[in-house]
Amino acid sequence: MRLNNRKIIIRYIIQVTFLLLIVSFFSACTQQQEAKPRHPEDIDKNIKPPSEPLQKWKLPIEIPEGEFYKIGSWLSDHQLLYITNLEQSSYVYLYNLQEGTSKLLYKSDVPIVTLQASPSKEFILIQTSPSTYEGQVIVLSPEGTELMKQSFTSYELAFEWNPYNESEILISSFNEDWTYNMLLLDIEHSTTTELTIPQPFIKWIGIDEVAYINWDEASPSLFGPLMSKKVGTEEAKVIFSEVLQFAAYHNTLMTIAVRDEEQLQAAYTFYNKDKMQISSFSIPHLTMFSGWLVPFYDFNEKAGKFVTLKPLKSGEADAYTDGFELISYDINKGTSSLILQDLKNEPILLSPDGEAALVGNRYERIINLKTKEIFDLVEK
Repeated sequence: MRLNNRKIIIRYIIQVTFLLLIVSFFSACTQQQEAKPRHPEDIDKNIKPPSEPLQKWKLPIEIPEGEFYKIGSWLSDHQLLYITNLEQSSYVYLYNLQEGTSKLLYKSDVPIVTLQASPSKEFILIQTSPSTYEGQVIVLSPEGTELMKQSFTSYELAFEWNPYNESEILISSFNEDWTYNMLLLDIEHSTTTELTIPQPFIKWIGIDEVAYINWDEASPSLFGPLMSKKVGTEEAKVIFSEVLQFAAYHNTLMTIAVRDEEQLQAAYTFYNKDKMQISSFSIPHLTMFSGWLVPFYDFNEKAGKFVTLKPLKSGEADAYTDGFELISYDINKGTSSLILQDLKNEPILLSPDGEAALVGNRYERIINLKTKEIFDLVEK
């Protein structure tokens, strides 16, 4: 019984973390609870019809071939990468929001399940799925030139770009029982090296240093110590003792913990590269089976803008029906502002300049954060 409970907890942690650390494709609807908006008609008012786009955005996207699957990533402030499917083939297009044009970058004869750009947009990563237990990784230039291709025996793959050296990607290769191998993919030298890291979900906090929450599998808990470790070494050290979740950026570290003994508030705290606190804020949190629901968020480090969905009150996620507010928090000024109300808890992806955000499980809508207007990217 103890072993079964342990497997359940490990699988739960892995699935929830997938949703929050990578652009999830296989369990967004099941693991993250989507609260029903209080006034669905209000959301409809926010979404502009295709005939009324902002002057600088030409919408909706006219799909050249196949059926729209999802938006994968921003490539610049006005360019989006998106996937279409036609039978068993997938296509990657580059869409220019200002010109209203789509350019074919890549065609795959097997389905594409993951598409993301590196932090500086120097590389584009594509994961295809030739079979259930095989994942193929292709790295492209921004022009669509194939730089490398490699196959992995795997049930699921998770990726983490090294923002200090974008020719390196950490790959967590999961088996069906959620055991995993950690691999370091070197694009420049077309090599793969197996690493020993005690947890599958890690973030780069230095050119050769990673951080991870060291969950105690023998005594499962919601919180664990945040550890740092040099790649290729055995020694690890504690950064913070009690962390629920964290995110790392080039010069900023963010942790989520509790603010009060009653655990009614989730505390988001930001630190500089020397682990000195910059600022902090708290929001209500929702509980799930054996855990907390952490609403979707994204961070534009250049602008110092952290955007997240915020529940109106604490409670149980399954019974929560009051919707979410989209708020923006300035980590340098320590101030927050309301963007929109009555939204679902859906993935968010900020543009490089931080002035727009993609939202939705397929990033199918776009928000102008200045005017607070929402537009459909693809005609329904």
